[in-house]
Amino acid sequence: MLTQQERKRFFVLLGLIIMMGFVEMVGVASILPFLAAVSNPDAVQNNRYMAALYNFLGLTDYKTFLVVMGLSVFVMIIFSMVVKIATTYATTRFSQMRTYSLSSRLLAGYLRQPYSWFLNRHSAQLSRSILNEVSSVIGGSLIPAMKIIAQSVSLIFLIGLLFVVNPAVAASTIVIFIGAYTVIFLGFRNRLTAFGTARLEANRLRFRVASEIFGAAKEIKLLGLEDRYLMRFQAPSRRIAEIASSSQIIGEMPRNLLEAITYGGILLLIVVLLVTGDGAINSVLPTLGVFAFAGLKIFPAVQQMYQSLTALRSNAPTLESIHKEYMETIAQDRTRTAPSAGKKPLHITDRIEMRDIGYQYPVAEKAALRGLSLTIRANTTVGIVGGTGAGKTTAVDVLLGLLTPQSGQLLVDGAPVTEENVRNWQKVLGYVPQHIFLIDSSVSANIAFGVAEKDWDHAAIERAARIANLHDFIMGDLPQGYETRVGERGVRLSGGQRQRIGIARALYHNPEVLIMDEATSALDNLTERAVMEAVQNLRHAKTVIMIAHRLTTVKNCDTIFLLQEGQVMGQGTYDELREENETFRRMVGT
Repeated sequence: MLTQQERKRFFVLLGLIIMMGFVEMVGVASILPFLAAVSNPDAVQNNRYMAALYNFLGLTDYKTFLVVMGLSVFVMIIFSMVVKIATTYATTRFSQMRTYSLSSRLLAGYLRQPYSWFLNRHSAQLSRSILNEVSSVIGGSLIPAMKIIAQSVSLIFLIGLLFVVNPAVAASTIVIFIGAYTVIFLGFRNRLTAFGTARLEANRLRFRVASEIFGAAKEIKLLGLEDRYLMRFQAPSRRIAEIASSSQIIGEMPRNLLEAITYGGILLLIVVLLVTGDGAINSVLPTLGVFAFAGLKIFPAVQQMYQSLTALRSNAPTLESIHKEYMETIAQDRTRTAPSAGKKPLHITDRIEMRDIGYQYPVAEKAALRGLSLTIRANTTVGIVGGTGAGKTTAVDVLLGLLTPQSGQLLVDGAPVTEENVRNWQKVLGYVPQHIFLIDSSVSANIAFGVAEKDWDHAAIERAARIANLHDFIMGDLPQGYETRVGERGVRLSGGQRQRIGIARALYHNPEVLIMDEATSALDNLTERAVMEAVQNLRHAKTVIMIAHRLTTVKNCDTIFLLQEGQVMGQGTYDELREENETFRRMVGT
């Protein structure tokens, strides 16, 4: 899941980690000659390297030489610490920035999916993946993996040094430290995987419940379901907390045991060195000092490696889930032809034609559209009506280029709309859905939705608001006019006011084709009449397509298409259909 550039940075980082391990080993090794000189003054002359350094410095005083050596060791230790801090900073920054890049690429993959892809996805699941699980993957997989690499390199250098000093003791150290951690890890390996699977499922449920709570707050309050939903949220949240605490306990468990082993091992090392040596403490002090100093670094390194391994194991299900989703999203995106967003709009001068369109949703038992054919002349106003399940919404989604027909073609002036030019077709469309999504920002921001504030065309905003019969309300009733915030999802506005903002939004870009999907269903009769008068003013200037539940909305349309079971069962003016079509007459109620 790393890009080529990120892989290059990783290998640079790996080089820095190797350098850190080497410098740390040199810092520990520098302790040996210093302690040898401190414990045995004769070593300065007996050891050819120290003697050469002593003569090179031109020193005549043993104590001055010890001070120089001590300061040199101190500087070396400080330098190794600085290198370690720099390496830790680089690895941490690299890992944390992957949260940003991975979540961004995952979201970009989502956004490039076709509209039909979103119909089979739960919004809470997508939000969870981007906002939570990516962080879990980085924090529970990538960062631990980086720590394991860093600590492994340090251990290799340090253990190599100990083998040079005393192979037998070094081998014993490896067996005790790494062996103990390995046995403990293998004992808890399966349990950690089970924890990870349970956490993933609990987190999925937690996000879904939270999404339901905030999406249905009115119904929950009305039905008194607060406690029930609170309990539904608490159960997975408690489970996640229990799993986190158990995983942390398993990660910390060996520390106390190994601390006792470490201190006991140091005492045992002293005894062994005294017994196998000449019995003088000053003869074993250098070796003991090196092992003690190395142990201070080896023990935390092994403990951190163990904790990182437990984190990797418990987060393996999350990593697998995100990797699968990422690869599927990227793979689908690579096989899809990119829309030609940079080309000119696909203008309509003659007609829009849906020719023998067929479409069936993936989970549906029967087709939503079955050989649908209709022709819409440019600059006319048409209505599409029909009962529930007639295929009206699916037909609109095909017209909008959101759904690709599985059979048949959508034609504009005889040219087919394809994946390559669908973006150019969408540039000339204005769409008003039945349910308007409003952002928690100003009225202007909602009308000029998606346009940067510096690029707002305030004249176009006001023009669109006037057509939607909204300008007088904005200037007369809202305290800050067009700059008034509407609240999340427009909670500070009535349903009709939200709908009119949606109409103004569709008109902001001055589209050639305006598609209204039951856009006036939430309006009162008076407001609907005013909006329809505004729409009628667009006649012969724009192509207007209206999907309606109330037939009065389409009464003045040039042509009305009656849909039934995904097919056109009648077309004509309002009066013609009422006269000739029995189904339409029943819908009218006459």
